[in-house]
Amino acid sequence: MRRAEITRRTAETEVALALDLDGSGRRRIATGVGFLDHMLDQLARHALFDLTLEARGDTDIDDHHTVEDCGIALGQALAAALGDKRGIRRYGECTLPMDDARVHAALDLSGRPFLVWALAFPTAKVGAFDVELVREFFQALASHGGITLHVTAAAGVNSHHLAEAAFKAVARALRAAVEPDPRAAGEIPSTKGVL
Repeated sequence: MRRAEITRRTAETEVALALDLDGSGRRRIATGVGFLDHMLDQLARHALFDLTLEARGDTDIDDHHTVEDCGIALGQALAAALGDKRGIRRYGECTLPMDDARVHAALDLSGRPFLVWALAFPTAKVGAFDVELVREFFQALASHGGITLHVTAAAGVNSHHLAEAAFKAVARALRAAVEPDPRAAGEIPSTKGVL
């Protein structure tokens, strides 16, 4: 059962999350941050994860804590659902075009968190959403999910398209990486014998 539930409570936010890696992309997301809801909807759909995520945060200040804590909770849930990572493919990548934008995501579920971010947004906001928080989300996801994650934009002039392409590309890369490997069933995908 590759599922996990995470509850994260701080003085700034409260996040409740349920994740099923072997889902069909069903999702129920309500974070109080509209653009984040839209991005997480894309992530769950394209990763084929069933995801329920409800968050309340200090959005009267700004969206930073809510976005970051949702990334933390999703990373923790991913790590918990994968367990010892026995039998998974481990690596995933996707180059995703979306209109003017083209974003490449490559990742390794190595247990060694690292983010390489080479994506610049042409505007500071999409609607009321600070686009710098997209990187913050992925930093939190990588750190708490134990993911080496590279996100690179090769093209793009529209901030909404760039952000959405990044979420979709990471989702597709995650889908590939968590997939069971029929040629290595029951094996830890590492010469070290542990991830």
